[in-house]
Amino acid sequence: MIKISELTFFQRVALELLWGFTWCISVSPYWFKFYVLEPVLYFGLCHLLRYRRAVVEENLRRAFPEKSDEERERIKRGFYHNLAEVIIGTLNMVHLTDRKIRRYFSMHDFDTMKRAMPDEHIIVLFAHHGLWELGAFWAMDDPTHESLGVYHQLSSKVMDLFYQRLRTTPYSTPVQKKESMRFLLLHRQEGVRGRKMAMGLVADQHPNIPILPDTRWYRFLNQDTVFFDGGEQLAMRYGMPAYFAPMRRIARGRYEMAFEMIYDGKEQVEKHEITERYVQRLEQMIRRDPELWMWSHRRWKHQRHAEN
Repeated sequence: MIKISELTFFQRVALELLWGFTWCISVSPYWFKFYVLEPVLYFGLCHLLRYRRAVVEENLRRAFPEKSDEERERIKRGFYHNLAEVIIGTLNMVHLTDRKIRRYFSMHDFDTMKRAMPDEHIIVLFAHHGLWELGAFWAMDDPTHESLGVYHQLSSKVMDLFYQRLRTTPYSTPVQKKESMRFLLLHRQEGVRGRKMAMGLVADQHPNIPILPDTRWYRFLNQDTVFFDGGEQLAMRYGMPAYFAPMRRIARGRYEMAFEMIYDGKEQVEKHEITERYVQRLEQMIRRDPELWMWSHRRWKHQRHAEN
């Protein structure tokens, strides 16, 4: 994990200027952020920069061949609105009091979920759907769990430290992906800040792994797709219950999340079964609200070659 001491003087200045600018946005009124800045940002991303438009259109064409051009165009415009909202909503996290968090984020039927949740370490599988960064705040009403956000280190030290600050809250701790196993083993007995660990993994990214003959492919949005299986490996190795965390948009900048158990930590399952359950629920969520997924990601870099 990058430390502030590793930055040069000018990088530190850039970090503080970025944080100060973002803080100004965060403390501005709700209507200004989501009814002024967001539409302006949408117009810039969609019509001026045309941000990754070719990637978005190709992904939608391949994922929804059954839809008309007009339907895919509607989803595309909705995606750019969502992308603008994700950017504004993420910046909004720089200054969030408990009262403001409850305004922007809630858990569906949390009391029932909490009663069913075991008092042990768990895995939570997220996706790039809606304003997923808000998922770190689910633990604010759960004094028994610490939310651990597993992330990939960014190439920019300034941006990496910016996101570290953003994701460090009284309820959550960011953990770099390459350190996650060591972190889990180190805190497995005592937990983090006296609480059990809820290791959050955004599992729908394109995995940077070599494609081998025995690589597992999953059928996902009409594509043969490779998925991370780190969550499954941790769940099965350490008997940790695994949850899928679907997110639904309530209004501009406001989201509701739920937990769906996909593995109880004890069930005897075949290899890849937990990931398969995640993939199925992820596709259901995307088909329900397709504009909320990150279609600009190059999700299908790898192609499965036909077997002889």
